[in-house]
Amino acid sequence: MGRLRQKGKAGAAKAYVTRSMAIKKLQCSLADFRRLCILKGIFPREPRSKKRANKGSSAPTSFYYTKDIAYLAHEPVLKKLREHKAFAKRLARALGRGEWSSAKSLEDSKPVYRLDHIIKERYPTFIDAVRDIDDALCMIFLFASLPSNSRVSPSLTENCARLAAEWQLYVMHTRALRKVFLSIKGVYYQAEVMDQQVTWLIPYQFTQNIPSDVDVRVMLTFLELYQTLLGFVFFKLYTDASLVYPPPLDTKKEEAAAGVGAFSLQENNRKAGTAVSKKSTVEVDGKKVTGKDVRQTIKSLTAAAPQSENADDEMPVDDSTEQDVEEEFVPQPSTASHPDATPLPTLHSLSTLPQSQASKLFTPYTFWLSRETSRPMFEFIVRAFGGRIGWPASSGSGSPFDEDDDSITHVIIDRPLVERANASDEERERRRRRKYIQPQWVVDSINAGRILLEEPYTQGKTLPPHLSPFGDRQGAYDPLAGAGEEGAVEAASDESEAEEDEEVLGEENETEQVALKVAAAAASEDPAALRAAELEAEAAGVDYGTFEKEVTKSQQKAKKTKAPDAINPEEDMNKMMMSNKQRKLYEKMKYSQRKRGEETTKLEERKKALQKAKKRQEKAR
Repeated sequence: MGRLRQKGKAGAAKAYVTRSMAIKKLQCSLADFRRLCILKGIFPREPRSKKRANKGSSAPTSFYYTKDIAYLAHEPVLKKLREHKAFAKRLARALGRGEWSSAKSLEDSKPVYRLDHIIKERYPTFIDAVRDIDDALCMIFLFASLPSNSRVSPSLTENCARLAAEWQLYVMHTRALRKVFLSIKGVYYQAEVMDQQVTWLIPYQFTQNIPSDVDVRVMLTFLELYQTLLGFVFFKLYTDASLVYPPPLDTKKEEAAAGVGAFSLQENNRKAGTAVSKKSTVEVDGKKVTGKDVRQTIKSLTAAAPQSENADDEMPVDDSTEQDVEEEFVPQPSTASHPDATPLPTLHSLSTLPQSQASKLFTPYTFWLSRETSRPMFEFIVRAFGGRIGWPASSGSGSPFDEDDDSITHVIIDRPLVERANASDEERERRRRRKYIQPQWVVDSINAGRILLEEPYTQGKTLPPHLSPFGDRQGAYDPLAGAGEEGAVEAASDESEAEEDEEVLGEENETEQVALKVAAAAASEDPAALRAAELEAEAAGVDYGTFEKEVTKSQQKAKKTKAPDAINPEEDMNKMMMSNKQRKLYEKMKYSQRKRGEETTKLEERKKALQKAKKRQEKAR
């Protein structure tokens, strides 16, 4: 006879635990429990039967896996939090009694926890960490733009600004930026780092405030984890790029609002060279012998070796210096792996890949920023694509050249066009040589991967629509898909011409209208019916071009009115073979596909309507 299962001690009641029971088991406060869950990546779970998981109670509550809570019980951070709780009690007692010396000693021995082991647990490989820094970068740039107050300390804001500048410096140095999008929320950037796409959001440079209904403690816990994560990632990226981390900061430039220019990138090769030279110096009989002396002695021995005939036979010369210089790794084929399997990318293979031409887009150009444009944003964008950029002193110090520089090719300006009557001949000649473009031209050129024409983006002109470059999913609406195709434009023009023809013909050509209706009805049938309708229209004296226009129009209407989810017998049979869970998941997928198709259709119809309105305006002019 098997063991009897007791109620509340097996199944869901044993696999899940409520939040209050978890806090009681861990012996910590609710705030510390939330902090632990955020740091360790543990979140509430939804059991199949809440009543069974809650031992018969139907009260609303949050559930966690029992194994996750047991995992938290052995966390070193939890031990430090308990020590901090005891430290706070001792400090409050010492301050209440006026024991200032003991309070100072307690403050000096304040318990502090580290998150290094948590980063290693949550991200086993470096690629996993790079793949997960999107949210970390968004949080870092957000807190770098927030003002300091009682909840956000100035040191925290300063550290976030430093991490943000270090990331921008690395992206500019490696030319890793790929896409930029100017949205209402802020500026979206996408970079390609270690063959991974990293997307982050930077808010605009407006005065920010922290809403009172936002729980800043939760955000600060996430920020604490993200700061540690980015410290690890940036150190690895800078080291692989042979750069010194952290990059040195010039305090004078920082006080003068130089921004990213206050940091300087330094190569890491000089330190390694000095370390090697120190190790290679040896004292023999009171004399210093360097590696150069040793190499010269070996060369002299090898040159004198052929003079003796039996020297090579007695003792072969082993030139260890040539072996220690560089040893190339030769990959050997494994017997267990498949011969056709693609090799995994390594750091050496990724670094040797040729850079695309898009990363050197602005290399031949020199830009000048006018005072109303955002200097940090365009300095980062232009320098990330190889261009040179300068700005006036009112936007901060550190500009590499002045406004009078003859090498300036483009001026990024966002002001209306105003003609100056008292301009000198030199200013007119300078304005003739340079191209005054609006900021959107820079972003659109990056997303297009080539230098666009400056004429639609010149100063004072109405800009073309700024499109998002992140519509990568299959079947997404592409506004530029039919820009180069003549078929879609002709179809739209044919529709407008057909509507005008219908208005002009009126009631006089009733026979033609009847024949066209027959053709439209036959267009949705089979080719035989279409041929019969064509013969009937020809007998009625209808022009063949008009007949084709009506057929095209009727086919488009038929596609619009056709049901998106037509009955498919094979699909119904497949759904019958599915389980209830699989069927619900499949219906959700079909519903989301149908909604995306409807959105795409709406956008296409809106585009056609705008094209028609534009053509009517041109005809009216």
